[in-house]
Amino acid sequence: MRIAVYQTSPVLLDVQTNLAGIIEKIHAGREQGAQLIVFPELALTGYFVGHHYPKVALRMDSKEIRQIAEASRGTAAVVGFIEESPSMNFYNSALVAVDGELLFAYRKLNLPNYGVFEERKYFSSGKKVPVFRYGGFCFAVYVCNDLWHPSLPYLGVTQKADVFITVINSSKESMGDGFSNIESWETINTFYSRIFGIYNICANRVGEETFGECEPAGLSTDFPHQVPKTYRFWGGSEVINPYGQRIAKARLYGEDAVFGELSREILREKRIQLPYLRNDDPYFTHRELQRILFKKLTTPPLANAQYRCHSKGEKP
Repeated sequence: MRIAVYQTSPVLLDVQTNLAGIIEKIHAGREQGAQLIVFPELALTGYFVGHHYPKVALRMDSKEIRQIAEASRGTAAVVGFIEESPSMNFYNSALVAVDGELLFAYRKLNLPNYGVFEERKYFSSGKKVPVFRYGGFCFAVYVCNDLWHPSLPYLGVTQKADVFITVINSSKESMGDGFSNIESWETINTFYSRIFGIYNICANRVGEETFGECEPAGLSTDFPHQVPKTYRFWGGSEVINPYGQRIAKARLYGEDAVFGELSREILREKRIQLPYLRNDDPYFTHRELQRILFKKLTTPPLANAQYRCHSKGEKP
């Protein structure tokens, strides 16, 4: 399967301009033979939307979402956007459209709420890790911080995912000078591909945004760690094969498009040579989580030990 990753620089809060660019790129990717086309997190809105998030949110039945679905005829597309549910909750979501059909919107589960990140202030958390099957592969979609929580990738592979689609908005120095987002994401993408024997398609954005520029006048944006207010998104989108080898890499700090090939033969070869998950037992994981989360101890373990020792006349 031929896939394309478009590394875009969305215009903050300008859904129509961003939408036009995405539809144009979906058509261009399909013309170049791409059967799957991936865009970054919040590609329709930009990242620092602040209190304006309701103005740029879209429902699954909105005309803009239908336009993306229509553009996906003859291919498939994954696009980051702000979703408004029928019950008026708002989500940092990734739309999945295949050959003109809307499959679902994956809703980000782990919303960062520290430093420059304020997602939990505005968005609700997703409730599940769905997968979809297309072109002979099983895909699991994740949004940025979700991949920093190992239980979520595990939930994808227990559903037989062959490919992770990870859409992110990662900027330089958003976590301070002593932390490299570029190095960390390259490590994460490679790690999951090697351990789980899956392809990882990671789409990051580029461009600059100023934190707080969309907020009401007088709203404080100061943080104790003194991070800068303007952030530069670094791009570097990539496709990693099941051996942890990079097969496509977009440039840093500039718009770009990269293409790659997904091969079932390579997936099969890796899983035969290094069958890390062959003996994995998700039922064991389930039992252990039940024990850890729900087992009630009527008497604390230390008290039990003291009782046994004292009943024998021994010191605990």
